[in-house]
Amino acid sequence: MSSLVQFSYHILNSTEEVPTSMKSIQHYLKIALQHDSRDLVISYWARFYAAQTALSLSKKKSSEETNFLIKLMTWLENTKKQLHDNECITNDIAAQAYIENYALKIFHYADQNDRASNFSKNLIQSFYIAGFLYDILTTFGELSEEANQNRKYAKWKAAYIHNCLKNGETPIPGPIDQEESNDSNNHESASDGETMLNSNSESDSNNVNDEKEITDLKPCDILSSHNSALSDDTSAASTSTINLPGAKQRASLSADQLLKAQKYIKWAGSAINYDDIPTAVENLQKALCLITTGQDS
Repeated sequence: MSSLVQFSYHILNSTEEVPTSMKSIQHYLKIALQHDSRDLVISYWARFYAAQTALSLSKKKSSEETNFLIKLMTWLENTKKQLHDNECITNDIAAQAYIENYALKIFHYADQNDRASNFSKNLIQSFYIAGFLYDILTTFGELSEEANQNRKYAKWKAAYIHNCLKNGETPIPGPIDQEESNDSNNHESASDGETMLNSNSESDSNNVNDEKEITDLKPCDILSSHNSALSDDTSAASTSTINLPGAKQRASLSADQLLKAQKYIKWAGSAINYDDIPTAVENLQKALCLITTGQDS
């Protein structure tokens, strides 16, 4: 295990430490943890999206929330420093193309198994991961119409299959004719599907698709049937340089800029010690801006 992966497990070794007010980001952190040892590009951007989302949840942060964000920001800073020569980390266009390709592969895998009536925990997990990966893609701007439809369908289908299996019903494979007529109910189910991953109530403890069983599955379990094809594509993209005409390159951080980012994170920690949460959040936001854009706000 690399030092970077060891570091990630040391500071963020589970989703249990996510503050209650930030539970909405735990799905993305779970994806990050699942990919730490096999795909640091996905791991990095999943945490990046989680950090951005967490920072936007509220202006006032508790000391618990700010401490958690400092750990997350520290991981992002160290990862970007160690992977500075990976264009999928430093170049938005390369990263967007990489993540979109990965999300599409998982979506197609889930869709093919759904149409073949191979209903299982892996299938539900596959649809969920695809939907969350499309969320992560919004880091780079609005989704294309196709990507947005894939995201909605993946989340809806995951919730639909989950509910069918939970109720002892056989899901209908593939797109459902009544989907549009039941659009409001379906979208509600898709939203509820995310909540299902947080459910730990006794009434759900025996469900075949409860949170532990679903989220403990590894991507390698999900993609085992065609793992070699996916691994060839993703490993090549993560270890090689992608040359894109006209790609807008992020500025590489100098030693001084890295030092400044570290100072912002340190100042955020100091502010927490004095219960000055607004200052802590401000410094975290400055560190995130500097790490990702090279600009000192």
